[in-house]
Amino acid sequence: MASPALLPLSSRRMAALSPGSSVSFYPHHRATLRLSEKFILLLILSAFITLCFGAIFFLPDSSKHRRFDLGLQDVLIPHIEQPRPAGRDGRDGPQGGGGGGGAAAVAGGGVMVHGGGEEHRHRHREEEEQLRKMIRADHERALEEAKEKLKKSKDQIRAEIQTEKNRVAQDAKKREGKQLPQVPIPKLVGINNGDPGDPETREKQEKIKEMMKHAWGNYRQYAWGHNELKPLSRKGHSTNIFGNSQLGATIVDALDTLYIMGLFDEFRDGKEWIEKNLDFSVNAEVSVFEVNIRFIGGLLAAYYLSGEEVFKQKAAQLAEKLLPSFNTPTGIPWAMVNLKSGVGRNWGWASAGSSILSEFGTLHLEFVHLSYLTGDPIYYKKVLHIRKLLQNMDRPHGLYPNYLNPRTGRWGQHHTSVGGLGDSFYEYLLKAWLVSDKTDTEARKMYDDAMEAIEKHLIRKSNSGLTFIGEWKNGHLERKMGHLTCFAGGMFALGADGSPDDKAGHYLQLGAEIAHTCHQSYDKTVLKLGPEAFKFDGGTEGVALRQNEKYYILRPEVIETYWYMWRFTHDPKYRQWGWEAAQAIDKYCRVVGGFSGVKDVYSSSPAYDDVQQSFFLAETLKYLYLLFSSDDLLPLDYWVFNTEAHPLPILRSMNSTLSGNIVFQ
Repeated sequence: MASPALLPLSSRRMAALSPGSSVSFYPHHRATLRLSEKFILLLILSAFITLCFGAIFFLPDSSKHRRFDLGLQDVLIPHIEQPRPAGRDGRDGPQGGGGGGGAAAVAGGGVMVHGGGEEHRHRHREEEEQLRKMIRADHERALEEAKEKLKKSKDQIRAEIQTEKNRVAQDAKKREGKQLPQVPIPKLVGINNGDPGDPETREKQEKIKEMMKHAWGNYRQYAWGHNELKPLSRKGHSTNIFGNSQLGATIVDALDTLYIMGLFDEFRDGKEWIEKNLDFSVNAEVSVFEVNIRFIGGLLAAYYLSGEEVFKQKAAQLAEKLLPSFNTPTGIPWAMVNLKSGVGRNWGWASAGSSILSEFGTLHLEFVHLSYLTGDPIYYKKVLHIRKLLQNMDRPHGLYPNYLNPRTGRWGQHHTSVGGLGDSFYEYLLKAWLVSDKTDTEARKMYDDAMEAIEKHLIRKSNSGLTFIGEWKNGHLERKMGHLTCFAGGMFALGADGSPDDKAGHYLQLGAEIAHTCHQSYDKTVLKLGPEAFKFDGGTEGVALRQNEKYYILRPEVIETYWYMWRFTHDPKYRQWGWEAAQAIDKYCRVVGGFSGVKDVYSSSPAYDDVQQSFFLAETLKYLYLLFSSDDLLPLDYWVFNTEAHPLPILRSMNSTLSGNIVFQ
């Protein structure tokens, strides 16, 4: 509909009259725009078109770029004239020399640099001139169309706009309602029961279920449909990662936990809300990473567990909304995307507009399953492209920096962390191998190489013998470990089987050492809950020093590691440590309206942050429940958990291919 500011003044005044009024300030209703108004509109359109056309000449000369073909899509990376470095074996890398259509391999990798020589540059200039001519023709055609539009009456223009709106809406409905192909469901083992056998453990398991019912019940009563709950204020809560819309994040995130615990009435309530209310056609700017792991991961897990088609349909609809975030010069997605317009951008604080490693590197599990269920290889292609690009980039000391500029394909600030900003990238390298039934050896090799570099540069022992993982900042190791980093103990244990050079025992032991360190960070607090970050400087070991690092926001990472270590070792101390954490959460974080984070774990009477995070229901309570369940509930030989603890089945290899790209059963 045309903007009211562009309507003639007479029309705007007449609209203000009451429907029954016979008064008119004007003797007749004009069917067309005045000549002066036509001129103003034409002037505005002409100025806009001229600006767009002129902008072409201010764009960088594309001849200053070389095009890198990664086998999936082209990526523009600025070219700097400099001698080609020697290859790893000491010999000079292959030269990109002369013929027009020649190609040369980049040293140390399989990426091809296409083109070279005067003939190529001449052909490139011709292509640029042809492109300019096409753009000029398009602009002239658009100008003529604008002139024709201005000859029409207001009513005709409005009718055409409404017709176009209706067409777009119908197309959207068709896409949403399209039937997905029927594909064989992978073998699903251990989706219920999990009875631990002994009465004492069963009692603990029931206690965790009661905590889940308390968290869910209060969300259901006070914040239904909102993204999260403020348990003290007893109202809805949201953050900027979900945009300005109420997408029911807690409902989607908690569904599989409800199902696993056998809370089927609550599960059906969540399903009904999703069927009737979950709509992604909203003008909301959301985090691609968070929406992927919580919503797509949660919907896929709910589909596999229950077989309800609505979850698969909703996951596919949302995934389509995320695809525009990949429309960058490198194919590295933006951190945020508007679900309605498809416009993407990055966080302003992230190293000069960079994308974040743990965000664009934590898409593989969900996107592989999306391609499997939809039959559309585009999702798999997107994540494989990211991997190929990373494989062929130089890495300082073999480490992956946390920031990568999606426009230039260059690293941002050289900051490497296995905690925030980096963590789940490494987790997904390992789990890409696992979800492929251990056939994706490329992912496993990247994981093993990364772990080798991390051990060399980031893992140290404190004076008292505590193993910790620091952060690498511009060549300096910061001796600080975050709560988020504590997931790595479980990752090391999960990746032990299949380690190179018979290092399985080494990595299982490393996982145990990280679990011990993280338990110490809990044990040294008054509340027996871990701080957000803790230092290893001098006499300070495993303790937070800054006030803004002393909070606990119901995080799951330490309990996650306890669960993995229990599964692989059955050492009873992991169940004991998990029960200590559960009791502390129930004692200090439980309030009448749900569960809240606390602001100081070293205070006996801490203030609350008044937020019940959706991941508390998705991860923390799920891992606690699994810790006190038998191993035949979601066995790791058949399931891989995404970084939000949503279980996805392993896809077994067969001889059939998915659109020539993926081999799955």
